[in-house]
Amino acid sequence: MSERSVTLGIDVGTSGIKVVAVDDRGELRHEIDRGYPLLTPRPGWTEQRPQDWWAAACDALTELVSRLDGVEVTAVGLSGQMHGMVPVDGAGEVIRPAILWNDQRTGDAVAEIERTVDRDTLIRRGGNPAITGFQLAKVVWLRHAEPEAFARLRTVLFPKDYLGLRLTGRAVAEPSDASGSNAFDLARGVWDEEVLNALAIDPGLYPEVVASDAVVGPLTAEAAAQTGLPPGVPVIAGAGDNAAAATGLGLSSADPELGSVSLGTSGVLFAPLAEPTPDPRGRVHLFAHADGGYYLLGVTLAAAGSLQWLRDTLFPELTFDALSELAATSPAGANGATFQPYLAGERTPYMDPTVRGAWRGLTLATGRAELVRAVFEGVTFSQRDSLEVMRPLAGLRRLLATGGGSRSPFWLQLLTDALELPLTQLAGAPGAAYGAALLAHRGSGREVAPRLRTTASFEPAPNAGLRAAYERYRAWSPGPLAED
Repeated sequence: MSERSVTLGIDVGTSGIKVVAVDDRGELRHEIDRGYPLLTPRPGWTEQRPQDWWAAACDALTELVSRLDGVEVTAVGLSGQMHGMVPVDGAGEVIRPAILWNDQRTGDAVAEIERTVDRDTLIRRGGNPAITGFQLAKVVWLRHAEPEAFARLRTVLFPKDYLGLRLTGRAVAEPSDASGSNAFDLARGVWDEEVLNALAIDPGLYPEVVASDAVVGPLTAEAAAQTGLPPGVPVIAGAGDNAAAATGLGLSSADPELGSVSLGTSGVLFAPLAEPTPDPRGRVHLFAHADGGYYLLGVTLAAAGSLQWLRDTLFPELTFDALSELAATSPAGANGATFQPYLAGERTPYMDPTVRGAWRGLTLATGRAELVRAVFEGVTFSQRDSLEVMRPLAGLRRLLATGGGSRSPFWLQLLTDALELPLTQLAGAPGAAYGAALLAHRGSGREVAPRLRTTASFEPAPNAGLRAAYERYRAWSPGPLAED
């Protein structure tokens, strides 16, 4: 591999496709985005047309290839939104629109899974309880709600793996996505036939599982004609978006002390693990990592999303930076105001889509600064909840900060004080498509280290006001943690 060669990474996101080119020094050379619609045919339903993913990928790849100016593409790696269900028939044709990770139609299906398979068994074998957003509940829903479509079903795919099918003609899955299905035996690395048979679901509906850095196949002539890539380029299986993004950050199960916190629309705490060790109560997710190890994932559904809601609803005249500045004028603890950030239900630690957000402790003396600071603190405390659940299982000692919210030094200092862990701010975290390109390097025989640029470091400082505020937050929370 030379300086005149690159690998490509493709990420099938919820809002659009991202395609990147990465050279053999780990430098990001090109980046193309293409959007597509989100379908919401009923309240609580979220779908997309996989054909739209493919059209966007072809368009983005064609433009990127036109920019390469003779640079060789040595491999293509894949990533994408996790948990989605893409049902295809025997000819590989999509039967109905894909049901996405944030779809909530499957409550009855989750109840059926829980009646059929003991919750402790699901957590012990697959790392997670039955969850509405996971893929297995979608398959159960399809069987009951759309029996004609289910009768045509021959293969269940994840979003990125549908793209792999279109690129190579071969249907596969890999462990990082498969572990987000509720139908995967984590320790053995295979589909859990005992769970599937108990639910009368044919294990043959699930594709072969290959390693994240395995070659799925060569690019077909048909796909080459539609993308502008040369036929025969190896396509690497890749990883679900969280594992791919972690790969791009250099987070490895061989170094469980280094994790990450992402402050995007949702907030995500990522902790690598060498062994598949679930929380016995299923309060944090356990998934397979792209490096052959595992990771714990704590999720706050409305992190920066809570700030966006606050701004849109009460402070439309303020920028995000102005909100941070206003919050900084309030003392720690927001003079008693407490915010619960459950605006979209909550994952960690409750796994409950029905819990709701609230301000507590408001008085006639509560002002704008207290309201805003309480939101920052509430989201931060939800990440502290994740860390408290992880402590007996993981060895986190340092964190990398990513996501749009990590632009705020105020929020990062608040976060490092609340979590009591040192934190490093990155300049433009690379994302899942970049990690997919690094997996393409690995799959084509050459490990390339990620190129990260840091902008600031934050050290935790004792803060009695913040500790008292967290205790108030816990006292008003929907349920206890182990230590409550």
